[in-house]
Parts: sequence; structure tokens; C-alpha cells
Amino acid sequence: MHLSTRKSDRTGRTRSKRASRIAACTALVLSAGMLLAAPASADDAKGAEAPKAVGSTPRMDITGDGRSDILYQTREGYLFQSVGTSVADYPLELHAPEGATGHTIYKDIIAPGDLQGDGQPELLTLTASGTLTLHPMVGMDPTGGTPTWSGKGWQKYNKIVAPGDLTGDGHNDLIARTPAGDVYLYVSTGRIDGEPFEPAVKVASGWNTYDQIVGLNDSTGDGIGDVVTRTPSGDLYFHMGTGNPSKPFKAASRIGYGFDTYNQLVGVDDVNGDGYGDLMGRRPNGDTYIYRFSGLGHYRARIPGTFGWQKAAMFVGAGGNPAFGKRSVTGVTSEGAGYVYDSKNNGELFARTRGFDYTEGRLRIASSLDDGGRADDLWVRDGSLYIGYNRIGDGWNIYNDLIGPGDLSGDGAGDILARDTKGDLFLYRGNGKGTALAARIKVGYGYGSYRHIVGAGDLTGDGRADVVGIAKDGTLYLYEGTGKASAPLKARVKIGSGFDIYNKFAAIGDLNGDGKADLVGVNGYGDLYRYTSTGTGKLNKRVRIGYGFNTYKALY
Repeated sequence: MHLSTRKSDRTGRTRSKRASRIAACTALVLSAGMLLAAPASADDAKGAEAPKAVGSTPRMDITGDGRSDILYQTREGYLFQSVGTSVADYPLELHAPEGATGHTIYKDIIAPGDLQGDGQPELLTLTASGTLTLHPMVGMDPTGGTPTWSGKGWQKYNKIVAPGDLTGDGHNDLIARTPAGDVYLYVSTGRIDGEPFEPAVKVASGWNTYDQIVGLNDSTGDGIGDVVTRTPSGDLYFHMGTGNPSKPFKAASRIGYGFDTYNQLVGVDDVNGDGYGDLMGRRPNGDTYIYRFSGLGHYRARIPGTFGWQKAAMFVGAGGNPAFGKRSVTGVTSEGAGYVYDSKNNGELFARTRGFDYTEGRLRIASSLDDGGRADDLWVRDGSLYIGYNRIGDGWNIYNDLIGPGDLSGDGAGDILARDTKGDLFLYRGNGKGTALAARIKVGYGYGSYRHIVGAGDLTGDGRADVVGIAKDGTLYLYEGTGKASAPLKARVKIGSGFDIYNKFAAIGDLNGDGKADLVGVNGYGDLYRYTSTGTGKLNKRVRIGYGFNTYKALY
């Protein structure tokens, strides 16, 4: 119960007043050294200096001062623009995608920059169900303009990246990676309506070895976008843009190591005015460091940035696979009182807040079943299943466990697994709204041997939802998701032992801000331990983050 540690038009008429205020504050921040940056390891420098470059247009210049701003989404799903410590972060509230109801928490937000050459940047928002929507930024209007384009089916990618102009035509492009590691190029048409991108062309493979892909914009001064990637072990690779749409990157070169100390790497464009795109790393405690690129394909020694950035559940321009659907855990007392612990985004939990009372029926909590981005209650009462307040159907008293790990079928909608008393496992595909489920599909048997079956997000780094089970002997098994409804789980793999010490076990989603799913368990003393994911299907060493959790009869 207690935690060990805590927490118009596009003429620009509306720019002048707020732009002048923010530009002045930005200058103050830069003079104070907030965004400075130079290594071989994540700490060191190497290489000669390159001539000063002209530089490409900043991708996130909302203020119109010629520099990119930092944009981020909070864990509640609100978008903010930050220009420094001396000014309060400024809220941006984009128009919701067509058909959306209520507050949408975006799975990802991508900043391609100025797509049509009018000097105004655009933003792209991605929902969990796979809708990518283009938002023109209208002067200083914090809501942006009315969306000009939406496309569906983008859930087939686990990462969409805005690297800058990859073809040399003056328009910024997109790349997108599949779970299998194939990379596709979407060339900009120079328009923001109709079809803003040409059809996808496969340009690379084998990129599933990287857990972060970051678009730098132009970091070499040739006007072509560049990319850095990171392996789970922390090696950093540079992919120089060629300007050739059929082969947009030169062979990758390893330029650093030790970057696994960061839970996110973020492309921040040119922070020091030398014309080269730069990189920011955030540690789990919220401290940031800046790496200025030299113009020669490597970076100078790192420079401290600012602290407190654990407030960003998601940076615009971040390189990790985006997490979605659950960042909390709920404890329920024997009297049925529910208490919610939200993630601080740094491996710790906020103090509990009172949730709902769960005095009737049987409860489970699923990763978000719609685009709302919040965990959903699964109730079984008198044999009927309810998702929140929506009654779904009868006959659910045949199941002794329900699991909601996220999208298992690859269509972008959250799904449910149900285990019956014989140990058979069934998949119910969601409709993306949390209001209905498709007919069940039997997907396994023998699951009655597990004490706990949980899941909420991606444990293996491919962007697909996974499931883990604790056998009665304490062995922890991983079932990797496939993204196929007919066989959503691969054969189990042993990833741990001794987990029978936990009488309560839960999947919390992303606990430490790296986009990977994490797990928590409560032992007989009531101590709460976290297991953060490496993104390779393995878990890091456990860390105690709370005590007194034996006050709860269940943890979800």
C-alpha cells in the first residue's frame, strides 16, 4: 500500500503575440545552456569538425522562431509544447480524428515538418486502431487546423518515423517498420490533402534488431534526412541518407555504445544553430542529455539538458515503439474497495487514488479496448460480461479467468482471452470501441496449469502484445504474440523461475517510460516488486518499489 519512492487561416496572422513571447523565452533558455550538446560511448567525443551547414527546416517549429520545440504527450493523453524552464508548457489540443468519441490518447504523434512548402509544420497522429491523421498547424492556433487527411491500416507497423527529406525534392518523407523488421518509404507528394504520400516502397529489412529508430532530420549538411538506431544492448548506429528513393540509406555505421541508459532517444533537430540535426536522450529519472552532431556522421560529447522529463509519457520524435493501453495497476481489498496506482513513467508509482468499488461479480482489468488509451474493467455478473457499463453478452460464467493483453489479432483493436474450467483458451476479438466482441476462437489448451496469466503490451520488442503465465511450480513462461487471430500466441518459452513466491501478479504496461511492457508481483510479506522488460523477451532483475500490498486480496 505504501511506496518505497515517489512523485483560421495559414497566413500567420495569429503568430505575433505568442511567438514573440516564446521566442524571447527560447533565447533565454538557450543562453542559459539548456540545450547544449558531444561521443564514442554515450559520454565521449570523437572526430574532426565539419564546415557549418545551411541546415534543413525544423520539423517542430510551432512558434515560428526558426527552432524546433519539444512536444510531448502526458500519461493522461494531453499534448504540450515546451520551450524552456522559464515558461509554462503550452497546451495543444488537436482536432480528434473523424468518428472519434471522447478524449483520444494517441498511440503516437509524428512531426514530419513542413510537407507542402508553406513554412508551416504539420503533425501526424496515430490511434491504436491504426488511423493516421494529418493536422496542419495554423499560425499559433493551439488546436491546429482541421485535419486534411486520414488513412487506415497503419497498425501493421510498429514504428513510424519522420526522418526529414529522403529524396532531395524539398519535401519531408516518412519511413515505417513492420514487426518483421522490413522498412517502407512513404515519399511526400508535397500536398496535405488528397494523397500526401506516395504508395509505400520497401527499402530495407532486418531493422527488427533495433529497439529505437530516430529521425534526425539533416545531420550532415547535405539537405537529406538521416536516422540513428539503437539495439537493446545500447549500441547506436548512424544511417546516412542518400537522396535515392530506392535505397535511401547508406550502410549503417556503429557510432556509440552505452545508450541503453536512456529509456527514450528523441530527434530534436538543430539545437545550437550549426545546421545539423541533434539527438536527446532521457534517463528513467527524467534527466536529459543532448548530443550535437558534428556534420560528419558522429556526435560530440554529451551536454546536460534539463530534468523532470518523466512527465512526458511520449515525446514527439521519440524512437521507441509506442506503448498503449495500460500504465497503472489496481488493488482491490477484501471489502471490494479499489485503489489505483498510476505509473510515474520512471519505474515507480504515484500514491494510490481511490477507484471504484468492486463488491459485485468477478473483476478483471484489460488493456484498453478502444482508442481511449485507458484500462477497461471486465465484469462478470450473473453470467453476463460487461466492459465498463456496456453489457456484452451471457454465458461468461463458464470461464475462470479473463485476460486483456491488447491487440492479439493485428487489427489494432484490443482483444480478450478467456480460460474455461478445462484449461482451454479462447480469443474474443474486440471491435475497437469496447462495445462488442466477435465470436470466440479456440486458441489453446492446457492453460489450467497456471496460477497467473497476465499481459498488457509488448515484452519482445516487436510491437505486438504478449502474454506470460506462472505455472504452479513457479516457472514463468512467455507466450509471444503473432498478430494472427487464428493462432495469436507462439509456443511458450521459459523466461524465469521462483515466481511462486508471489501471491498476486499483474501486468502494468509500461512502467519505466521505454515503451516496453513490465510486470509487478506481491510476495507473502506484501512487498511489491517490479520486473522491467528488456524488449527481447527477458526481464531485468527485480526491484522493490512498495510495501503493504498484502492489504489487497487481488491485484490487476
